[in-house]
Parts: sequence; structure tokens; C-alpha cells
Amino acid sequence: MVAMPAVEHPLGEDSLLQAFLELDAPVGSKAEFIEGEIVVTPPPSGQHEGAVSKLAKQFFRSAAIDLDIAGVKGLITPKGRFIPDGTIVPADQFDHLDSWAPAGGVLLVFEVTSINPHKDREPKRRGYAAAGIPCYLLIDRDERTVTLFTNPEGDDYITRTKVEFGKPIDLPAPFSFTLDTAPLR
Repeated sequence: MVAMPAVEHPLGEDSLLQAFLELDAPVGSKAEFIEGEIVVTPPPSGQHEGAVSKLAKQFFRSAAIDLDIAGVKGLITPKGRFIPDGTIVPADQFDHLDSWAPAGGVLLVFEVTSINPHKDREPKRRGYAAAGIPCYLLIDRDERTVTLFTNPEGDDYITRTKVEFGKPIDLPAPFSFTLDTAPLR
């Protein structure tokens, strides 16, 4: 018997996207397609989910508009298919959307860093900017900071406001309130 050498047949991005869309991810995990790479994240820790909950409560209590927040809304961006930890839209906008939806009409997305913070800091930020999402809020648990990215242009945001946990950060209209970051410590 003659051993045959292994031959790699890399998938093109279209084939990889199709494989991603057919993926049956484990229950509780989150599968995303980020800049041509399939990324599967295990269920989040309690601390991660606590931070998401603390943020959502502040938006519901303090925002100047009626809004909805989804924690598992799939967004189609020019850089891939992302599932933000929080997607904020005007009230009732989610009602008729498919599981993967264009990012049009999204007012703000937020991410709470977990096991792969680089994806939240770089590729996801670029994807949200490229999709024209006006605001991206990054809660970086490793750096213990909150960064608000605004004014998307091309593949990035022009404006960045960064504070340490415990310092307030002003959110622009249509939210128009000061986010208390102290509960995120």
C-alpha cells in the first residue's frame, strides 16, 4: 500500500460562508463569521452576562427613546456575520426580521469582552463601522475600560471616548444619558 500525501483544499470565502450558514453549533454557544473566519464561542460566564444585564437595565431606564435590545440578533455586515452581546434598535424594529438581518436601523451595539477580546477590539469594531452602525460600546473587562466609538467612516470610527470602570460616559442622542460604569467593576 502506498501512502498518499494529505492535500489541503482551502475553501473560498463563499464556500466558507455557506458552511457557516449550515453549521449546527452546540447549544448555548455563539457562532459568528468574522472577516472570513468561523468563530464559535462557548456560553458566557455569569460575570459576562451580569455586565450585559447591567447595561440593558440602564438603557431601558434612562434612554430618551423607546427601544428594544436583543442579545442574540445576527447582523450582516460587510466584514461578516456578527452576533453582538447587545443590539439596540427603536422599539418594534426586530418584530419582522429574520435571524440574520442587515444592520440598517441599528442605533448601537455593545460587546463585553470574553475569551477572545481581540475580536471585539478590532474585527468587530471594523465590521460595525463598515455597516454604518452609529455607536459601538466596548466593555473591556481585561483593561477595565468602557470605550464608546461613534461617527463611523469606512472601516472604522472617527470618534472614541474611553473611560475606566467607575467613571461615567455620556451617550449621544437618541439615548442622551450618562452611562454609569461603576456597576461593571
